[in-house]
Amino acid sequence: MPPTGVSRAAGSRRAAGALAAALMVTLSALAGCDSGGSGSAGDSGGKQGRGSSQPAAVRLPPRGAGFDYQIGGAYPPPKGVRIVSRDRSDSPAPGLYNICYVNAFQAQPEERSSWPADLLLRDAHGTAVIDEDWNEALLDIGTPAKRERVAQRVNQWIDGCAHKGFDAVEPDNYDSYTRSHRLLSAADATAFMTLLSRHAHARHLAIAQKNTAELAGARKRAGLDFAVTEECGQFDECGVYAKAFDDRVVDIEYTDTGLRSALAHWSNRLSIVRRDRDVSTPGSKGYVREVR
Repeated sequence: MPPTGVSRAAGSRRAAGALAAALMVTLSALAGCDSGGSGSAGDSGGKQGRGSSQPAAVRLPPRGAGFDYQIGGAYPPPKGVRIVSRDRSDSPAPGLYNICYVNAFQAQPEERSSWPADLLLRDAHGTAVIDEDWNEALLDIGTPAKRERVAQRVNQWIDGCAHKGFDAVEPDNYDSYTRSHRLLSAADATAFMTLLSRHAHARHLAIAQKNTAELAGARKRAGLDFAVTEECGQFDECGVYAKAFDDRVVDIEYTDTGLRSALAHWSNRLSIVRRDRDVSTPGSKGYVREVR
């Protein structure tokens, strides 16, 4: 099947950045309370987590390591890469820390018809609510019963990631509630993510928060272990994630400006790479990968 993952950094999606900025002061306080390694997960390599007396349940990504974002198609990781994120349809890279990309909160166009009609979020007129940037229908996670049903399917994908040998899972579109026209809430998103986290941990997978800086302070409640961010340098959000996740952050930048900003402030602490917005493969027109 074709890759199910593509770049989630469309400009209009960053409209949520205004909300994140407005909540920055509150987040700093919340993240301060939540800083440190996940209480249920240890350091990379199966060691005990920093500041934790509990043995590791899952393996976390190393801090500040070479990273490549390959959700648009797998290829041999460049020299120096220790962490790679790939689509769930691909296989992990041998010998590296592998993150499995799953589109968990929205239905991609080619998969929309396979979802039960009542699990697609609908407005007052019965029309499916669409993320117009990607032509993806939002999944209805607005009730406990529907969350359970959606999670049953997504958890099957997570099982596939575990079976293939990935170390972690990256559920995308955590912030889809911000595009739901107020039909879904942050509490709905956190409750659904908690279901995914429990299942991932039961399969011995770490689980990442994807973007959504405004919910970084809830990362323990949601059971999240590290962060995968897009353009945290460009939008001055890296500090929020770094504090909440004790520097376990992998960041993708899509511009020279964003890369320079991220490296200027976080090069010794976070895992940072610049990719093209289509996260294309080497040899493709427009392919970009920089780590300078």
